[in-house]
Amino acid sequence: MRYLASRAQLRASLLRWSLFTVPLVLGLGLLSGFAAGSGPANAWFAALEKPAIYPPPAAFGIVWSVLYVLMGVALAMVIAAWGARLRGLAIVLFVLQLALNLAWSPVFFALHQPRLALGVIVAMIVAVLVTFVAFTRIRPLAGLLLLPYLAWICFAAVLNWQFVELNPDAEQVRGSGAAVRVEL
Repeated sequence: MRYLASRAQLRASLLRWSLFTVPLVLGLGLLSGFAAGSGPANAWFAALEKPAIYPPPAAFGIVWSVLYVLMGVALAMVIAAWGARLRGLAIVLFVLQLALNLAWSPVFFALHQPRLALGVIVAMIVAVLVTFVAFTRIRPLAGLLLLPYLAWICFAAVLNWQFVELNPDAEQVRGSGAAVRVEL
């Protein structure tokens, strides 16, 4: 015998999953960036020439936090869609694109490989596009929640490409070891 869940039960399921997926995705993103030493305090990164479109460093933490929350909610919506066709595949696609996302910071900031990081981010764009399609087929709103993320990583790819163009020998750049940090 099959029972249909009420709207209240569906909302409760989404809330429960969101309470798991949002902190998980946000925490993994923060851990990846922290472990890689990403950001302006990284001596190697500080020594690189910055593109004209490089936003203020504080913007990255704010934007990524919002995007990880949206990604976590989108994932929760798909996980809570019990019985949806392609649900399992959509979850696997999400995990794949998240793995690429989490790999980018270590490749760029820790390994000092902006060219390889550009390849990672291009693969991430493709993976997010496929995930967007899968999520949209299951829950259209879940797909829409991925659009700001897709837009941001497209911008990040352009930014990454400009770092490669402006710093052709970035792999050999050595930071001075000294860092100046100014907070307002």
